[in-house]
Amino acid sequence: MAGFDEMEGSGTIWMNGEFVDWDDAQIHVLTHGLHYGTGIFEGVRAYDTDEGTAIFRWEEHLDRFFASAKPYDMDIDFTREELTEATLELLDRNDLESAYIRPLAYYGYDSLGVSPKDCPTDVALAAWPWGAYLGEDALENGIEVMVSSWRKHASSQVPTNAKTTGLYVNSLLAGEEARRNGYAEAIVLNKEGNVAEGPGENIFLVRDGEIFTPGLSESILDGITRNTVIELAEERGYEVHDNVSISRGELNTADELFFTGSAAEVTPIRQVDNVTIGEGTRGPVTEELQTAFFDLVERKTDDHDEWFTYV
Repeated sequence: MAGFDEMEGSGTIWMNGEFVDWDDAQIHVLTHGLHYGTGIFEGVRAYDTDEGTAIFRWEEHLDRFFASAKPYDMDIDFTREELTEATLELLDRNDLESAYIRPLAYYGYDSLGVSPKDCPTDVALAAWPWGAYLGEDALENGIEVMVSSWRKHASSQVPTNAKTTGLYVNSLLAGEEARRNGYAEAIVLNKEGNVAEGPGENIFLVRDGEIFTPGLSESILDGITRNTVIELAEERGYEVHDNVSISRGELNTADELFFTGSAAEVTPIRQVDNVTIGEGTRGPVTEELQTAFFDLVERKTDDHDEWFTYV
């Protein structure tokens, strides 16, 4: 791939309306967002296609980005059009044919009271090459996961529909607990003890040819890849139950399990807490939806062209 290697520290980053060198994209140590986690972000994929570099569901990511700012009373002083133009130029400047794109907004440097009332809202855009989040082998053979001892925060405590930087401490705790115990990733339960999601992924369960995924009331993020897979599944005739509660025990008796996410894409789960799921391989429903997803994002089909922003 042309461009710079994954996070090697070269290239250009857009900060508050200006393009700066990668190593110069710095903030003050007393930045409010650094101390209190008062930031919002998105993770967006751009794919190398025969029609050029294509950003997947950029408009929906922008929708969520601006919506995430609202509960924190965060004013983003750039329009959707300005952020789009900057992102397209960023990909071009960094010579990226495919990329992971990170829009970020956070309360910046001014004061360090918990209230950010005097702090500016800083905005940045970065992009870099990023392969399969959980590994190339995981896409075909699936991963082994554990149910974390850490619970997902509830929507009555913090807005779970906002993609907030500070809330990912919860994800870090769950994910690192899993990796310390020899697993690739975690599954997090909500405060009621039902299945919520992965640290950075939504989760789907397949049983008797039907598809189930926790509803938004289960303290999950309203995932854009989640919504994509639901639509792809329904188009293929599957019955999708997308507003259900899933107990921990149901994980063990599922025919198939898989994660979805902008980073994870569609990743099968072959084992939970050392219990083999189904046949212990990528199941047929997962494989069909995974193939449909990659055919879509790599533009091997003309379907849903409205979901793509071309560089």
